[in-house]
Amino acid sequence: MNPESTRGLGTVAALCALAGLITVAVTLAFGRVSLPVHRAPAAAGGIGATEEYGRRLISETPEYLGPDVADPKMRHMNSRLACASCHIGAGVEPGNLSLATTFTRYPRISPRSGGNETIEERINGCMLRSMNGRTLANDSPEMVAMVAYVRFLADQDAGTGAAQKKAHESAAFQTPKRAADLKNGEEVFGKRCAACHGKDGAGLQAAKDPVHGFVFPPLWGPNSFNDGAGMHRVLTAAKFVKAKMPLGNADLTDDQAFDVAAYFNSKPRPHMEGLERDYPDRKKKPVDTGYGPYADSFPIEQHSFGPFGPIEAFYKAVQKKK
Repeated sequence: MNPESTRGLGTVAALCALAGLITVAVTLAFGRVSLPVHRAPAAAGGIGATEEYGRRLISETPEYLGPDVADPKMRHMNSRLACASCHIGAGVEPGNLSLATTFTRYPRISPRSGGNETIEERINGCMLRSMNGRTLANDSPEMVAMVAYVRFLADQDAGTGAAQKKAHESAAFQTPKRAADLKNGEEVFGKRCAACHGKDGAGLQAAKDPVHGFVFPPLWGPNSFNDGAGMHRVLTAAKFVKAKMPLGNADLTDDQAFDVAAYFNSKPRPHMEGLERDYPDRKKKPVDTGYGPYADSFPIEQHSFGPFGPIEAFYKAVQKKK
């Protein structure tokens, strides 16, 4: 670990201790969430399109594909998130958004695209939406390496016992039967999230140089995911928040997770063009998709923040008529 990253770890430890979240600092120290360390591009270091390069790409994405890398041809992202911002521990950690079994689920039909989606297309979907960037060529060293890494995780998972696969998470999220309360979400954010993600939601940078990305990711603003990302759906975000946040001490209630997910998703973020083409079969569009068109007459506000029960009931009735 270089001196700059070591200083960053000290800052994080102090911050988390002040916030009563020392578990996070311990987690960082033992490498479950890695501080980015600047390295030369993989090809220069002789790593090649390997599983190790794939792990680094997922753990330290901005250092290889971000807007601040030296080679303009490698700038595939406009955000400064890492894949590991959502896929905790580079996807190794069991539970919500784990990558352990991702490889085994592709190819599969994607309601969003309406076609048969390969693992490469799924990765590129994240590049376009969560990374707010552009696609990688299927035969590029970066794509080959990331696919090799998720294949490795799947092979590893297949040989792992059930006890080791068990996720140490809160009880599964249950959707409140009401609209999200943004005011309450703001209070939850201030008390439980701002210490790491910042009062302005801009995250905590790993170092002065933005190429190193973030220790704690921005939840809105220009460096965050765009409005076409899965995390911009309130129910998807609430499930993740309930399962994983605050990091190392995930103890929010369903109501708190719901409201704080709605709060940070109500904030400005980059816009993705062409969202009207998503979900060609509108009846398969998730009820919490915050952009139209829809196969129903519920307002966009309700699709964004609930209550979701009436929308779900509408589509259940449509299914019964078939």
